Amino acid sequence: MIFGVGGSLLALLALSLPVGVVLFLLGIGVDQFYTTFPLLRGLGQVVWSSSDSGLLIAIPFFVLLGEILVRAGIAERTYKALDSWFSWLPGGLIHANIGTATMFSATSGSSVATAATVATVAMPQAEKLGYDQRLFAGAIAAGGTLGIMIPPSINLIIYGFLTETSIPRLFLAGLVPGIMLAIGFMVITAILCKLYPSLGGPSRSASWSERISGLRHLVPLLLLFAVVIGSIYAGWATPTESAAIGVAMAVAIALVNGGLSVPALIEALLGTVKTTAMVMFVIVGAYFLNYTLAAAGLGRELTFMLENLGLGPYGTLMVIVALYIVLGFFIETMALMIATIPIVVPIVIGIGFDPIWFGILLIVLVEMALITPPVGLNLYVVQAARARGKFTDVMVGALPYVAGMFLMVIALILFPQIALFLPGL
Repeated sequence: MIFGVGGSLLALLALSLPVGVVLFLLGIGVDQFYTTFPLLRGLGQVVWSSSDSGLLIAIPFFVLLGEILVRAGIAERTYKALDSWFSWLPGGLIHANIGTATMFSATSGSSVATAATVATVAMPQAEKLGYDQRLFAGAIAAGGTLGIMIPPSINLIIYGFLTETSIPRLFLAGLVPGIMLAIGFMVITAILCKLYPSLGGPSRSASWSERISGLRHLVPLLLLFAVVIGSIYAGWATPTESAAIGVAMAVAIALVNGGLSVPALIEALLGTVKTTAMVMFVIVGAYFLNYTLAAAGLGRELTFMLENLGLGPYGTLMVIVALYIVLGFFIETMALMIATIPIVVPIVIGIGFDPIWFGILLIVLVEMALITPPVGLNLYVVQAARARGKFTDVMVGALPYVAGMFLMVIALILFPQIALFLPGL
């Protein structure tokens, strides 16, 4: 059954069907071929129970927060401010790409939204200043992945919802690895541009007055992050309530900066509806699929197979990591998480690993999937912003950052306290 379901999943995805439709069709197929129970009769209850949670309201709020900031022109001001601080490093503006992605990751909660925001602002500069198109675009795609690691993260909310794990603790656990990844991306960029100067454009050293004056453009995002995350850890608000507070603050910031018009607000609301509808359709489809798989006994079959490999806890973990890396080549990341978490996480907990730690490890693996072909969404987002050149350029440019993520996976396995230190406090 494992290979039959896996093969069917890949075959349906190869038809370019929407992910939510694929999950529903696969669930119906499991019902028809692998069990004698009339599981379709429970579809209504599954749809209701999978969407009847106040926690999920945080998703549209965080999406709307990012949409408002993008359309209010905050990204361009942030980019210019970080340019003055980082452009003296080998690689110049590429570091501003990563820095801006990190800043927006702390507010948007979405990797695709972060990559699209930075790409729209930064890509026009690449050709004008003579940067290597591949590394420049690859850095934006990689930086965008931080949107699902650095809190607030929509993917961490979904992980916490599916595993009944504390979302505030997950947010804390993702903070240090997210910052480490951002620094690692900048180190990789500096090393490559030092070894091969043609990859980077002209470095410049801004005056201190320019740097200090640019800090005023960073204050709104830092204040927004402090209020949204701080209200959660101070016990003043739940993640859903803090998301609503964040939206109100984003509107205020946009109004102060004069970037919030009625058409821009309408576009932000429409973008939020589209993104939220997509996410919820995938969640409901994955819940139905997991319902049919559980009834058919796939979880027991997979657990039995892994236990009989005789690999021990870390050997089993390596198999799971390899499985996610391979699946990440072919399956959209949100669907990958929602479809596998209810099956894999109980196995991981059963062999003695912490669910908070595994959540962060899983997010790094999902980040890798975002910038590896053929389904890496961030690669397509950046290529669309380029509107020229070959798609393979973005793929090649992202490869050094994929290697950096793989090193983070190894570091998390060897030193779990990277993720568990802050939640432990």
